[in-house]
Amino acid sequence: MSKKVGLIVPHDYKLLSIAAILEVFETANKLHSEGEKPFEIFVFQSSEQMEQEKLFNYKVNSIQSSDEKLGLVLIPAFTTDDMKGMIAKNSNFIPWLKKQHLFGAEIASFCTGAFLLGASGLLDEKSATTHVDACSAFNQSFPLVNLKPEETLTADGTLYTSGGSTSSFHLLILLVQKYCGNEVAVQIAKIFAIDLNRHKQSYFSTFRPNHLHNDILVAQLQHKIENEYSTIEKLEEITKDIPTSNRNMTRRFKQVVGIPPIEYLQNIRVESSKKYLEQTQLSISEIIEKTGYNDPKSFRKVFYKMVGMKPIEYREKFRVR
Repeated sequence: MSKKVGLIVPHDYKLLSIAAILEVFETANKLHSEGEKPFEIFVFQSSEQMEQEKLFNYKVNSIQSSDEKLGLVLIPAFTTDDMKGMIAKNSNFIPWLKKQHLFGAEIASFCTGAFLLGASGLLDEKSATTHVDACSAFNQSFPLVNLKPEETLTADGTLYTSGGSTSSFHLLILLVQKYCGNEVAVQIAKIFAIDLNRHKQSYFSTFRPNHLHNDILVAQLQHKIENEYSTIEKLEEITKDIPTSNRNMTRRFKQVVGIPPIEYLQNIRVESSKKYLEQTQLSISEIIEKTGYNDPKSFRKVFYKMVGMKPIEYREKFRVR
């Protein structure tokens, strides 16, 4: 019997994500030239959306009126950075997702689609990932979720999530493998030229400091770290002029920015070292010195932990030639 797969097409959906999901499942069906197709694909929108737009060549079902019980529900990525606004616009999908899950459906979110799944509460106490550059916002929005920023995908019970970009294909291939077997999954990986050996997404991350706040003291410390990171030996050196205790400063900084000052410093240094590795011919030793590290072993350890590969591997992969 074919697996009933429901793809939701919410407000602010990313067209590329929708297309990739449909293309992979349709390809899996085409590879079964004989007998019953493995997937029966349904597309769902809210009733008001259906009145406003016509989507591809698919028959679109209303989440308000359809009684279809699905085996697998798919949530695509979103185009917007305003995740709170996106969740508000798509709030009518949340009870529908909960109902489908209650009826036994597995649910998979792709990239920033994890925000809508997170808003349902189904991910609470579960492992999840999302686009690596959206992880900080996700963590602040859904602190009960066990976020795995470095993973390309997670599978926790009947819930699946993927990181950004090509990580979505890794999750799609996992789902195809589960329902169609390894042979079909490998065929699809070859058709879409997906590297099955990629397990981390952290080396695609870019640290983007959060300056959208009104805390003057936190902004002052951010400025000092960003401009003096190469010469800082101890954080106490640059916080002595800030009129508050180190303990209170650390608490405020983490509350506003999302991470403590020492981690902020590490991120700034690693981001700087990545640029040197990408854009210059400086030796690793010279880069270590320019980014404020005194101990090469410590630098390599921090770099590997945050990026997911060794500095020399990063240079080979991303150097601008």
